[in-house]
Amino acid sequence: MVPNDLKYTKEHEWVRIEGGIAVTGITDHAQEMLGDIVFVELPAAGEKVEQMGKIGTIESVKTVSDLFSPISGVVKEINKIYMDRMEGAENPDFHPEYANHDPYGKGWMVKIEISNTEETANLLTPEQYEKLLEEEA
Repeated sequence: MVPNDLKYTKEHEWVRIEGGIAVTGITDHAQEMLGDIVFVELPAAGEKVEQMGKIGTIESVKTVSDLFSPISGVVKEINKIYMDRMEGAENPDFHPEYANHDPYGKGWMVKIEISNTEETANLLTPEQYEKLLEEEA
């Protein structure tokens, strides 16, 4: 499943541009390869990120993988479903499995205020991403 309204990275992250904000997450292919996701470590709001710089990790029952920022900017928001604790207490909204069940919807990970819109040219189109998947198969 490769939605046509997104951009992609070779590392299997997706990007949806909403004005000056890049909503990001992992692709359906990535979640399928990882298996059941149990924990996600993400940057804090306000953190500066660089395109293709490491911004966290994702842990599944199979492995731990690095997450990369598809675009440079400032983290505006992280998806709270990936936080197992909030304000010193357990988070009742902790659902890392949404990365598996709805990677392009509820499973988004980070919203980044874009600092350099020209970097979007470095991202893959849906067609280019589908070709990458075919080459990796």
